[in-house]
Amino acid sequence: MENLQIMDSEPGRKRLPDWLRRRLSHTEQVHYVKSLLHRKGLNTVCQSASCPNISSCFERSTATFMILGNVCSRHCRFCGVRQGMPQPVDPGEPARIAEAVIELGLRHVVITSVTRDDLPDGGAAHFADTVSAIRETGSGLTIELLIPDFKGDLRALNRVLETDIQVLNHNVETVPQLYPAVRPEACFQRSLQVLIQAKKSRPELITKSGLMLGLGESEDEVTDVFRALRNSDCDVLTLGQYLAPGLDKYPVREFLHPSIFAHYQDMAEAMGFPAVKAGPFVRSSFEADALIRKVRGVSV
Repeated sequence: MENLQIMDSEPGRKRLPDWLRRRLSHTEQVHYVKSLLHRKGLNTVCQSASCPNISSCFERSTATFMILGNVCSRHCRFCGVRQGMPQPVDPGEPARIAEAVIELGLRHVVITSVTRDDLPDGGAAHFADTVSAIRETGSGLTIELLIPDFKGDLRALNRVLETDIQVLNHNVETVPQLYPAVRPEACFQRSLQVLIQAKKSRPELITKSGLMLGLGESEDEVTDVFRALRNSDCDVLTLGQYLAPGLDKYPVREFLHPSIFAHYQDMAEAMGFPAVKAGPFVRSSFEADALIRKVRGVSV
């Protein structure tokens, strides 16, 4: 199977293949979700990272809440979230997220954050406060946290693991060979340890990770990451096409045809991952509730 080699349509820009062209929706429901988020003063990774699925997710009244502001302390070259000096922690944010969760009628909520290396605990206590605020509403929904690596601080990680969550997600993002160029402040082995420690502390917890493809990785490198994740007892794997969020970001090296994603999905399932979602538009939180039901053996 051959991947599409990218052709320059003009300097610095890449021509999208047909399977990556998608129209944005401006329905009343999409407008309602955007208005709710604005009214509550909440951030989402959907908006901050310019996710291509934003319309389809907002249409279904789902969103991935992003806590601790919208400015990241790290400088990953793949990410569209603003980078620089983060804002002070907002103590009222957990309560507003809980209100939005109820208003949207969510059954499964995903909460992530910018990386806050400037905070002593990396923001772990704020994650915990947000989970507590949602639980105080009395809703029986499931909660998924997509967390940073907390610089390897086990105390911070354990603070998160002590909360009433059902899913712990931490993305390795790419193959280790590309870390110096793509996410220089991160460490592949440190990310693996997040997943390993989570499973060790709470064996019943569903663990999850994901990769972007199209950054220049080889199939052998991708396969090695699959093995490393499965050996870490990771339950859920997501694979999506990397799309550069700006001209100053790491460039796309190739657009993978949907058949390549199907090939990788078959490969990962054969390795024993209980749930895998692979495709050009798949992102870490895409159809998250369906993946969790699959792990639990519930019909999707």
